[in-house]
Amino acid sequence: MRLQQTTYFCLLAVAGFLFAQVSLAATPAWMRDQVSAPVPAHDDKASAALMYSETVLTVLPNGSIKRLQRYAYKILRPDGERYGLVRVDFDAQSRILALRAWCIPTSGKDYEVKEKEAIESALIGAQNGELMNDTHSKLLRIPAATPGSIVGYEVEQEHRPYQLADEWDFQDTIPVREARYGLQLPKGWSYKATWINQSESPSQTSEAGRIQWTVNDVKPIRIEDNMPPWRGIAARMVLTLVPPDGKDAGMQSWSDIGDWYLNLAKDRRAASPEIKKLVAELTATAPTTLAKVQTLAAFVQNDVRYVAIELGIGGFQPHAASDVFKHRFGDCKDKATLLGVMLNEIGVDSHPVIINTERGAVSPTTPAHMFFNHMVIAVALPADTDNTTLLARVTHPKFGQLVFFDPTDTLTPFGRLGGSLQSNYGIVVKPESSELMLLPKLPITSSGINRTAQMTLDEKGTLTGEIHESRVGDPAAAQRALVRSITEATSQIKPVESLVAASFTQFDILEAKIGNLRSDNLPFEWHYKIEAPKYAKVAGDMLLVRPRVIGSKSTGFLETKEARVHPVEFDRPQRDKDVFEITLPNGFVVDELPAPLKLDEGFIAYESKTEVVGRKLRFTRTFEVKDLSVPAASAEKLKHFYRAIVSDERNVAVLKRTGT
Repeated sequence: MRLQQTTYFCLLAVAGFLFAQVSLAATPAWMRDQVSAPVPAHDDKASAALMYSETVLTVLPNGSIKRLQRYAYKILRPDGERYGLVRVDFDAQSRILALRAWCIPTSGKDYEVKEKEAIESALIGAQNGELMNDTHSKLLRIPAATPGSIVGYEVEQEHRPYQLADEWDFQDTIPVREARYGLQLPKGWSYKATWINQSESPSQTSEAGRIQWTVNDVKPIRIEDNMPPWRGIAARMVLTLVPPDGKDAGMQSWSDIGDWYLNLAKDRRAASPEIKKLVAELTATAPTTLAKVQTLAAFVQNDVRYVAIELGIGGFQPHAASDVFKHRFGDCKDKATLLGVMLNEIGVDSHPVIINTERGAVSPTTPAHMFFNHMVIAVALPADTDNTTLLARVTHPKFGQLVFFDPTDTLTPFGRLGGSLQSNYGIVVKPESSELMLLPKLPITSSGINRTAQMTLDEKGTLTGEIHESRVGDPAAAQRALVRSITEATSQIKPVESLVAASFTQFDILEAKIGNLRSDNLPFEWHYKIEAPKYAKVAGDMLLVRPRVIGSKSTGFLETKEARVHPVEFDRPQRDKDVFEITLPNGFVVDELPAPLKLDEGFIAYESKTEVVGRKLRFTRTFEVKDLSVPAASAEKLKHFYRAIVSDERNVAVLKRTGT
């Protein structure tokens, strides 16, 4: 991972940081060479160019690693100033040996900034819920990072890695002129290089026992809305290191990673007397095994707070289940461990699942590497378990029926999964047989928004009536989280206000009620009454009324001048349905209706119809997301799909006065 400019705006807030002392000194040759080097091809939006980068990895016989990294940037635009802000993360396993930075300005003498001028802080950008860790950052500002200048830095670190592997990320969001990676191995050691998202292997040379790879003129990655995660598209190399004769080779396979984790957790999975007692109490009246599992899952999910304390190996090793139970808090692996221990007390087996919450970051083509940031659990239920409500399940030839569950997700009940975990790969951990497995994609009906409306229109164009909204899956979880975060009861209708404001130019919310706010296993509901003056436009003896009362399924993220480069990623499979009925004003009849619309691209579908039923104008539609990833080649189809929805949502029905 690149050790620098990703937290620009956070760095600006560090007191005194902007005025670090600098000295005049000789600039290293690898930076000086960039003054006359040609700038790689770029567009007028490029803020900088990475002129040169070099990583030198020196492996010592004891398995520790020294890493030297060098970066030199040419600033092209004023917003390229952020490349003059250097960030290096470190902990007990990766101490900094040296840190220096330089600037070659457009005029005047060169500057040097030394490590003593750096500011040290706790890790910037820690995830929510992380109470404590031992990772820190050193922050260094390079002066005069203005257009035309060249800034660079050099950092040397010593690592004692848990896995004998490394990663070379040589692609960036800016053009790269030249990037090098050198490897120095002790006698008897070997390596395996795996290239990801790279069609051709970079040039390779060997000299004096050092292997070096070089890439030139690497095109930048364009950031697009709804694109795959960085690891799913960026070109990089994953290096696996192998000691002599394979001894202490560490984690060379997914199964090795699983065994390594089990070894860390083996003394942490004992049930204390207090755990045994509570399990017995909680499950005493549960009539079935499934009911017992659901009860225990809900306890860990809701009664054990998410709090992470990750010091040293604690970033990977769970705390003892007895401690998590006693203190009622823990991180994802702690909660998975506790739930596994509690399930074992009722005779139900389970397996930790190591996963990355960014779908696409890990795949079967990824070499065994710890590209993970989360842990859930797979519960092994008997084959005869009533599974009609268990949507997040798979039947595996080796593991049997597994139900995947995230104990840290307090808004998604047992039997379901949040969208980011669906169709995502995780390591199901089992002694000597851990396996990378694809988690299930839930049915489209598991997530969605259903709205019904009973409205009345008067001859002046005012629309009044009631709207009922029912949400399931991720939309329900998101709405519950939003409403629960609002402490003032009078402000809890703000989500409804935002929705209504997007659909009406004038409106009053007469009443709003919430249903099933705390019942996570039931749909989240809104019931609200509105009045919208001038909803219908008066045109002589006609009224022009929009049958689509509220809510939009269109989006404009594909409306760009440039052709789409990356696949389009959807958050989840989803099915939305609307049924809106508008009672016509006395003395009016329908003169013209919008045409029905039916679109189906295979991966996404939309259908709408407007009809007259008695004295009511009825609008019905469905919107379905079927596939989670759409190739870039189909982006144009998707763009026209959304354009058709925009037109359909604007259509009006014409009502004509009858004169009676």
